[in-house]
Amino acid sequence: MVRFWKKRTELGILTKHLEFDKELVEIKKELKSEVAKKFAGSLAIRMVDSGSCNACEAECNALSNPYYDLERLGIYFVASPRHADVMLLSGIMTFNMTSHVIETYNQIPNPKWVVTIGDCPAMEGVFDKTFAIKAPASSHIPIAHHIPGCPPSPKEIIKGLLEFVKKLD
Repeated sequence: MVRFWKKRTELGILTKHLEFDKELVEIKKELKSEVAKKFAGSLAIRMVDSGSCNACEAECNALSNPYYDLERLGIYFVASPRHADVMLLSGIMTFNMTSHVIETYNQIPNPKWVVTIGDCPAMEGVFDKTFAIKAPASSHIPIAHHIPGCPPSPKEIIKGLLEFVKKLD
């Protein structure tokens, strides 16, 4: 136990990465500014899982923790599609979820956008010949932006949301 505390006091705090933190602060500042300009300071997102492994959802959950804290930037996850501006879609688009995804999309008031997250919604390769998969998502609803990765990290998701918001007129 003494060795542990001696090593701990010699090394100090190891959870900080100053370059990563500095870059993230700049990205978050820019995203907050863009959301303030284009969405009057409040962007509501409805997360929809169309048949994923839940890795993307776990990374999106991290966006609500005190480190990333999307709510401080004016970005909120909402429970009802009627309160949303954007649908954040993850998953491979299974047969059973296709109608629900389309219904959710139709319930979002105009103007509305769909941002896909992870590699699954854009996937056509491995699963495209089975009855249970209706991939890609773009064949069912219009996709405004795609955030690649399997799964994308919270930082990549924030960067992707910034790219999406910058694309809007």
